[in-house]
Amino acid sequence: MSAGSPNVKEIARQRARELLEEFRVTSAPVPIEKIIKKRDIVLQYAPFEEDLSGMAYINDGLSIIGINALHHPNRQRFSAAHELGHHVLHAEHLKNAVHVDKGLRVLLRDDVSSQGVDLLEIEANAFASELLMPKDLLVKALDEGGVDMDDDTQIETLAKKFRVSASALRFRLIGLMNDPQTK
Repeated sequence: MSAGSPNVKEIARQRARELLEEFRVTSAPVPIEKIIKKRDIVLQYAPFEEDLSGMAYINDGLSIIGINALHHPNRQRFSAAHELGHHVLHAEHLKNAVHVDKGLRVLLRDDVSSQGVDLLEIEANAFASELLMPKDLLVKALDEGGVDMDDDTQIETLAKKFRVSASALRFRLIGLMNDPQTK
């Protein structure tokens, strides 16, 4: 199975949907900080270098997520969801080692992520995307009002509802439009 295969991403998305169900999330925005804290993960905000979005690690049984306090709140939410994805999906990789996400981007990929070879990052991004912009809630929002992908105002309005960036929302919507199960 290749790193970019839909099955790998779908497993990560399914884990996010299970978490949404566990916390009975039925509307946007998803309370990411509450979910992290209820999972007994320490969530800390601190000023990091600009290209450092977040980090995740487990040390002596203590689960920790660190988020760059200098980034926009929407980016912080995505970084928190992404790092939670590492805790949910990759806990064995986090024990006594710090996992650092530099330059976490949804649309502006670096050379490694554009090749689709970093399986852990692909999975964490799919997890974060589904967690913050759940397919069911997006489909419901689209059914209620529809969204013209070329209308920046409509995209911004929906992005504010989910407390994500317009670019992250566009990327997610394009993925949903290309998903045969959504059509």
